Amino acid sequence: MAKTELTYEQARDELAGVVASLEAGGLTLEESLRLWERGEELAKVCQTWLDSARARVEESDVSPE
Repeated sequence: MAKTELTYEQARDELAGVVASLEAGGLTLEESLRLWERGEELAKVCQTWLDSARARVEESDVSPE
């Protein structure tokens, strides 16, 4: 799947933690940038999982004629 090999749920939960930390504030610029970059990575992992799931659903919806 992705380099990190996280499950969708792991990536989603970590992403939620990143968002909460950024929203809470009190971070240095460097810490905020590091978290933002990690959030971008996690969002890509989640999107990859979702794209894969969508493809599987669409594939199973195709009925032979």
